[in-house]
Amino acid sequence: MSDRLITNPTLEAPLGKAVPRNLRAGPMTKAHYDRVVQVVDHWWNGPIAVLAHPVFFYELGQYARVVEDTDQGDRLVGFLLGFIVPDSSAGPAVGYIHLVGIDPALRRRGVARALYNDFTSSCLAAGCHKMKAITTAGNEGSLRFHLALGWTATEDENYAGPSRRRMVLTRTL
Repeated sequence: MSDRLITNPTLEAPLGKAVPRNLRAGPMTKAHYDRVVQVVDHWWNGPIAVLAHPVFFYELGQYARVVEDTDQGDRLVGFLLGFIVPDSSAGPAVGYIHLVGIDPALRRRGVARALYNDFTSSCLAAGCHKMKAITTAGNEGSLRFHLALGWTATEDENYAGPSRRRMVLTRTL
């Protein structure tokens, strides 16, 4: 597995996997955010748009990213809502990935990996020593994806409250 990070707005293929050249990564704008809340329920096959709360764009959106398909009029094909938790008495800054969505027609083509690499690059530049994400215990796709990228997963029975278990995903930078 490569630790090579993307440091420019063009998508590069990790592990030799080709990412179509018509895909472009960049910062999330208000127009992108509006589109995200329109498509995320369809992309996730269920009500999830509530997790794309406006705070993750307006107050914490400096690190939010999108991927667009330039061959289709800059159509939104992926997004990542992430932010950086500042240094605290508990340790150095942590990059937190809150929500990621990829158009179902473009999954398994390196789009999510490119978003993660780009966000990781921002985390390193901000002085983060660790990244974190949370998923439900039954979300096998998310678990496989994170583990393939070198993350570790720990089950916490009460992470989201009594008897509300979650998988805590972390990666040391």
